[in-house]
Amino acid sequence: MKLIAAVVQSAPVLFDTPATLAHTERLMEQAAAAGAQLVVFPEAFIGGYPKGADFHIFIGARTPEGRREFQKYYDAAVALNGPEIAQLAKAAGRLKLHVCIGIIERDGGTLYCTAVYLGPDGQLLGHHRKLMPTALERILWGYGDGSTLKAVDTPWGRLGAVICWENYMPAMRLAMYQQRVALYCAPTADDRPTWVSSMQHVAMEGRCFVLSACQHLRRAQLPMQALHNRLPDGDDTVLMRGGSCIISPLGRVLAAPVYEQDALLTAELDLSEIPQSQFDFDPVGHYARPDVFQLAVNTAPQRAVFAAEGACAVAGPQG
Repeated sequence: MKLIAAVVQSAPVLFDTPATLAHTERLMEQAAAAGAQLVVFPEAFIGGYPKGADFHIFIGARTPEGRREFQKYYDAAVALNGPEIAQLAKAAGRLKLHVCIGIIERDGGTLYCTAVYLGPDGQLLGHHRKLMPTALERILWGYGDGSTLKAVDTPWGRLGAVICWENYMPAMRLAMYQQRVALYCAPTADDRPTWVSSMQHVAMEGRCFVLSACQHLRRAQLPMQALHNRLPDGDDTVLMRGGSCIISPLGRVLAAPVYEQDALLTAELDLSEIPQSQFDFDPVGHYARPDVFQLAVNTAPQRAVFAAEGACAVAGPQG
């Protein structure tokens, strides 16, 4: 069985979610016109990745300026059950696409860096919240839990997303391999040259196809008046340079990374390569040693408050 997969390398229209949705639909249409059946977008594509922004924060205090900037970012985020995701799901249905796209998800007063899966039936198939925001991302985003580690079914095998530096978490990768993920999506903001070799490692370790999408974002798309930014000024300053790629289960680069330009990369994926690659290595099968190594994964939703017999009890140890 074969399919055409695409990865998008572009940037959203920051702080203008309707314009970003229109841009996203155009990119989906371009991918469908190129024959793609699966499209992967970068991390935080809807809502934006504020590269270089510091939100005026320092240890021990926040500032009114930083709170106002966070308000802008919060307002650009979307809810899973909101009209924005419904609009994108409808577009996926119209174009008969499977889509994995990074969003900034708003849930109450918390934002999450999330990947959503959309299906050719026009429905939201599932989502994954980033477990571990990196460094200063933690002032913006909450922590996901194990309940969103679930991959989703497609006609070509299971599809799952591991976001940016989650790919450096060995246990996270193993939890995905255990689900027999065939299409391993890696939406990211990491544009370093080392990223491609990391994706080759993941593909060979998991014996899966890896589809990584990173933004191409320039300073003019994140102007100083929108957010205080620590990176050099100048409209043509590159904030994220791309490096999106598609890798085969034996580490072959099927769509080579390009840098400092928008791109739509496509490749034909032959799913028979997965069992062929597993002939000599299956990380959760014949090459595993469960008598020596075992991984426990907590997939229960984690909540701050539980209702019991009409009363609320705060979760956590009692004493």
